[in-house]
Amino acid sequence: MEHLEIERKFLVKSEAYKKAASTSTRIVQGFLNTDPKRTVRVRIKGDKGFLTVKGESNESGTTRFEWETQINLVEATNLIDLCEAVILEKMRFEVPYKKHLFEVDEFLGENKGLVVAEVELQHEDEIFEKPDWLGAEVTGEVKYYNSQLSKVPFCKW
Repeated sequence: MEHLEIERKFLVKSEAYKKAASTSTRIVQGFLNTDPKRTVRVRIKGDKGFLTVKGESNESGTTRFEWETQINLVEATNLIDLCEAVILEKMRFEVPYKKHLFEVDEFLGENKGLVVAEVELQHEDEIFEKPDWLGAEVTGEVKYYNSQLSKVPFCKW
């Protein structure tokens, strides 16, 4: 199937990733639909807007359908206003490490204090080297999905 996203997700145990980051970007995102079978997300990343549809995760939580398209900033801003209750805000740090790129999200607002890293893979069994700042794996743990953080923020855990 085309448009498959394969990724693993980890907690982050130190701020060492910041020194190694190649970029950092502010992200604001909301959800038009948080049904696990068809999540619909609106995102403003820097000065660009995106609309994303994600399907249900497989049993391990590593793989699911993902389709994304860029939309203009005005459309994205208008759609954010239609989103479900909590709008997520975070800083995303892109951190190259060995042969992979880790995206580290430092959450703000009601999810402040939560820092999660994701690495996209070519296949589920792909081997990759883990940087020292990477903590416990949380792949497939639903409470760490952005769609769930918009319903039950980290501050309420």
